Amino acid sequence: MSIVRSITPLISSLALLAAVLSTPPSATARPSEPAPAARFAQRDADPQVLAISIDALNPQALRKLGHRRAPNLWRLIDEGAATLQARTQLELTVTLPNHTSMVTGRRINAARGGHGVTWNDDRPATVQAAAGQEVDSLFSVAHDAGVSTALFATKTKFSLFQRSWPDDLDRVTIKEEQDAAVVKAARRDLLRRDRGITFVHLGLPDQIGHARGFMGRAYLRAVRRIDGLVGTILDAADNRSALDDLTIILTADHGGLPGSKDHGAARKLADYRVPFVVWGPGISPADLYDLNPGYRNPHRGRPDLRGKQPVRNGDVANVALGLLGLDPVPGSLFGVKRPLRLGNAG
Repeated sequence: MSIVRSITPLISSLALLAAVLSTPPSATARPSEPAPAARFAQRDADPQVLAISIDALNPQALRKLGHRRAPNLWRLIDEGAATLQARTQLELTVTLPNHTSMVTGRRINAARGGHGVTWNDDRPATVQAAAGQEVDSLFSVAHDAGVSTALFATKTKFSLFQRSWPDDLDRVTIKEEQDAAVVKAARRDLLRRDRGITFVHLGLPDQIGHARGFMGRAYLRAVRRIDGLVGTILDAADNRSALDDLTIILTADHGGLPGSKDHGAARKLADYRVPFVVWGPGISPADLYDLNPGYRNPHRGRPDLRGKQPVRNGDVANVALGLLGLDPVPGSLFGVKRPLRLGNAG
């Protein structure tokens, strides 16, 4: 029996060596390094991505409020890959066109391959009709890959997305000007459902800006209110195991000119400058431009779509899909040739 025991390991080792030598080179080759954004999808649990757009969030409001009065938004910035020098779409600084760029990764101008949504009201149209061609979105790409999706919004005009991708959104909740109710519903859904992509629109700063003026006291109070609502999501991420693998992307559709009740001046810095933040597991706390030397910090400028690009709100779609390990949106522009790096993992 002792001889058998001593010979058995040797036989096993010879069999293993033979199996390795007979394996084709392609099967033992080292896997290629994933794209920068896709690296972060290699986690123990299924990743969840929450994209939050705060309508009319002027980055100067964050600077003015500071860490004490906007602690949750600043936590995302301080702990995430972030910049307060991102840009809106070049053509327009209004809500629906910019949000359509966020979910499609396309520019606005349909004649240049954009999505064609130039209106900003609740008309019965689709993105496909506006573009004159089939247009995919982060919802359709995710859904085709078997990933569940949801949309929560505070303006009824976001029904455009439900009409445009009716089979690709597993849940749609729209509550006009009810930010607290929308956040409560989204938070509950995140905890109870296995969503891969959740998109949340919060509109209070825009609502107050139009009524009372941007960057005034009432507007800043609205931003503080949104900060508190974002804090309820962060609290859940800190304390509920269901959200251990949650990544948050936060940006805005436009800013708002101080003292004005409008934000449609596409050539005004206060209207076209927005924040862009990615926060979550595996994300390096750093300035996005430091992480991405292939991108151009525009400072006070307004670069066109030629040459080195700034981070834009239209990067949301492909950053979100990259975090899930999925390919970019077909026909998209932003973050395709040069995906945003979010850290030094890999």
